[in-house]
Amino acid sequence: MKSALPISLWLTLVLCGSAFAQPAPASPAEMISNYRVQHGEGPVTSDATLNRIAHEQAAAMASKDLLDHNSALAPFASRVAAAKSQQSAENIAYGYDNFPKTLDMWIDSPAHQKNLLMPGALKVGVASAKSPKTHRTYWAMVITSGERSQSASSSAHRTAPRRGEEACRMKILGLCL
Repeated sequence: MKSALPISLWLTLVLCGSAFAQPAPASPAEMISNYRVQHGEGPVTSDATLNRIAHEQAAAMASKDLLDHNSALAPFASRVAAAKSQQSAENIAYGYDNFPKTLDMWIDSPAHQKNLLMPGALKVGVASAKSPKTHRTYWAMVITSGERSQSASSSAHRTAPRRGEEACRMKILGLCL
């Protein structure tokens, strides 16, 4: 029986050691960056302001069980104003309990994919919240490009639309707002 103890101790150390050697799962920002780099765009970094904006949206959607960019909390343009970015976009979803599956769903959707691959994007925020009623997990991602210059006002540098064109303040999922 003396040999059983060293073998079981060795097996315990090997099994526990391999569990500790597993790499940490990638963060949402890292996963989005990897996807962007594979498709010729630059990486993005996680941003505290965007994480807060995404969390507020996910929590509002979960509390109302409503998947919506504008009426669950407030219009996207007003929610993202604090980011002071040149361009911004939002992806939302519900149903998946983990981010990798949610990201795969966004990648398979042309409009969501376009947001993930926004040219010049530098920052991203991702959050989820679970509905207390249905237990669905709601997700929100906000991605932005560089900051607006301090001297530019929101209306001074808007160009007038050509005849027959709609004036767009912001495009989200191909919709002109």
